[in-house]
Amino acid sequence: MTSHTLNELIAEGVRGRYILVRSDLNVPLDGSTVTDDGRIKASLPVLKKLSDAGARVLVTAHLGRPKGAPEAKFSLKPAVERLAELADFKVQLAADTVGDSAKEHAAALQDGDVLVLENVRFDARETSKDDAERGAFADELVALTGINGAYVDDAFGAVHRKHASVYDVATRLPSYLGDLVHTEVEVLRKLTTDTQRPYVVVLGGSKVSDKLAVIDNLLGKADTILVGGGMLFTFLAAAGHKVAGSLLEEDQIPVVQDYLKRAADAGTSFVIPTDVVVASRFAADAEHEVVKADAIEESTFGASGIGLDIGPESASAFAAQIEGAKTVFWNGPMGVFEFEAFANGTRAIAQALTDTVAFTVVGGGDSAAAVRTLGFEDSQFGHISTGGGASLEYLEGKELPGLSVLDR
Repeated sequence: MTSHTLNELIAEGVRGRYILVRSDLNVPLDGSTVTDDGRIKASLPVLKKLSDAGARVLVTAHLGRPKGAPEAKFSLKPAVERLAELADFKVQLAADTVGDSAKEHAAALQDGDVLVLENVRFDARETSKDDAERGAFADELVALTGINGAYVDDAFGAVHRKHASVYDVATRLPSYLGDLVHTEVEVLRKLTTDTQRPYVVVLGGSKVSDKLAVIDNLLGKADTILVGGGMLFTFLAAAGHKVAGSLLEEDQIPVVQDYLKRAADAGTSFVIPTDVVVASRFAADAEHEVVKADAIEESTFGASGIGLDIGPESASAFAAQIEGAKTVFWNGPMGVFEFEAFANGTRAIAQALTDTVAFTVVGGGDSAAAVRTLGFEDSQFGHISTGGGASLEYLEGKELPGLSVLDR
């Protein structure tokens, strides 16, 4: 990558300069309480570097999916309050993005201060498909930086979006790669080029359709793909098994059958669960039992049974595959980890990743939330990605707009 780095920017001198930073503060909330501050903590190092160097830092970020207008439930306030608690520099939140509040607060910044602008998606131009509309919004963001501003992209979770605060501002200001994004890209390169083998990929989550492009691109690159989560039932159906009331994407069965055929020729093995935890209904307190994966409708619950986790036999088999690997990438929980009765499969995968000597990557999103919910520490894994969607698109071989515009 030929992009300029944050360290190069700091070496040039940033004291008194306005530096526009795209951070990832898109954290899960329970009302106004941040339930997982992993992305906030990941954003801190770059902000601290710039603050310590005397920059006047303007931060853009989004939270959730507002409809292009302010919505209280999507305000960055809870995230910024948590950022302020963790930071040892002054942090403020503007009441808008490019309006009077943003301009007044920006003008009053002192060297080392950090001002977070309100959710960029409160402005419909941020996500517009029209280049001119996005460009006009980017111009207003850039205007806040004055005559000697610069841009730092440190939001890996957004680099796959051609949005104003990610793509267009980078065409208007001297642009630099944030440490977090740089680290993410280097990690993902280890998963796509010169990968240490055996290379094991663990895929879960609800829908196989979300992972099709990743699977397609990994055939021949990964040695083994372990399949869990809701998507496993489409694989079981593709193998000719009945799955009762479990999540099933019938339209994807032919696609999965094609992948299963192609995998052998490509040198990639799929490992499908041999047992599953079947419940009477989707609920934390639902009755449940372990059955063979090819006999789901023979459970106590018959055709109405719902598979909500991989079984213990499968969890052990998956752990053994991970133990023998040199590189492991995991994206997607093995079951409904939010319910304790159906969290064992996901817990087993997380534990196996902490026990192995392999280079391990947890692919952001629900996987990152799962390991923290289940009591694991980030430091127990080789790397926890801050961008699930961006990680997947990178592994699909797609160009990421936010990176391509920096690669100049």
